[in-house]
Amino acid sequence: MSLSSIQDFVEPVNLDLLSKDEGYRDTQLGKHILVNQGSLPDITHADIVIIGAGECRGAGFALNGHEAADAIRAAFYNLYYWHAQVTIADIGNVKLGQTISDSYAALRTVISELMLQNKKVVIIGGSHDLTLAQYHAYTSIPTLVNAVVVDAKIDLDLEARLPSDHFLEELFTGLPNHLNHYAHIGFQSYFMHPHMLETIDKLRFDCFRLGKVRENIEEMEPTIRDSHLMSFDISAIQNAHAPANLITTNGFNGEEACVLMQYAGMSWKTSRIGLFGYQTAQDQNGLTAIQMAQMIWYIVDGVHKGKKESPLTDLERFKEFHIAFTDIDTKFLQSKSTGRWWMQLHNEQWCPCSYKDYLVASNNEIPERWLRALERE
Repeated sequence: MSLSSIQDFVEPVNLDLLSKDEGYRDTQLGKHILVNQGSLPDITHADIVIIGAGECRGAGFALNGHEAADAIRAAFYNLYYWHAQVTIADIGNVKLGQTISDSYAALRTVISELMLQNKKVVIIGGSHDLTLAQYHAYTSIPTLVNAVVVDAKIDLDLEARLPSDHFLEELFTGLPNHLNHYAHIGFQSYFMHPHMLETIDKLRFDCFRLGKVRENIEEMEPTIRDSHLMSFDISAIQNAHAPANLITTNGFNGEEACVLMQYAGMSWKTSRIGLFGYQTAQDQNGLTAIQMAQMIWYIVDGVHKGKKESPLTDLERFKEFHIAFTDIDTKFLQSKSTGRWWMQLHNEQWCPCSYKDYLVASNNEIPERWLRALERE
């Protein structure tokens, strides 16, 4: 399959409809994005490729075309253009299939081809079970996947009827399995059975409760930096900041959601980012679409910042610290460009970490992130 064959799986973007026939000013993103208006744009130099996805039957909703993706897209195109060094392409909306499986297959095919082009892909719209299409795109490229999901719930309800409520079962146990590690950010305890968390912990996966994350959100940066795939359900955002979230009033505020997206943008490794769970009929004055558009803006901002980072082999661009803790000699690196940290494991592999991990090691204690990395080997 070639990149040009993606054309068969996507529908073009109607710029006149998005801009309400007013067009875009030179200072707006809509003027600078490479858009599929009937033929695929040249994405050779694109840093980010946007895909719309309208499949929402997995959450029990009737198909409504690509309303959700286009609402997010319209809000994003209206934002101001700050990052001239970041090239963005929008290849349109993935066509809906006769069945959910058909839609999964189409989205998976498009993502797989973009993976071969080494593009950072942002999927907007659709229900949260589309995370499976993100994940199964790795079938064509043998890679063990580190996945991060941001959601108020852990979608592992084996008694649920809807795929969006239990799709993690397939992620964890389906064959062929490419999952190396799973991290869940922002779960809310009152939605979760305690035994579920125990089961996930036995798998050596990480779950971060909403309250703990909000106390020190910077600790999520290394977790996201080390992921290949990130999936964000808007149920993780407070209803006050995302009115289309009808599941809970609690969650991250809008700024915190944008910070998490910025981390994903900065990561060279995180190449598949999905923003799911939005229904236009549940929104108020388009505020959730605006929130999600701003989250994408921060992905772009993160890519811009990530371009300043140097490879770990270029040690002149890093501060190096030699540390001994509990009879272990190791090194920590801090980037002079971005301030981010890495620690060297016993196998001499570098693991993303935080300043807090460095402080723990300096006090002759083993950082929990180090221990979890060893457990997963």
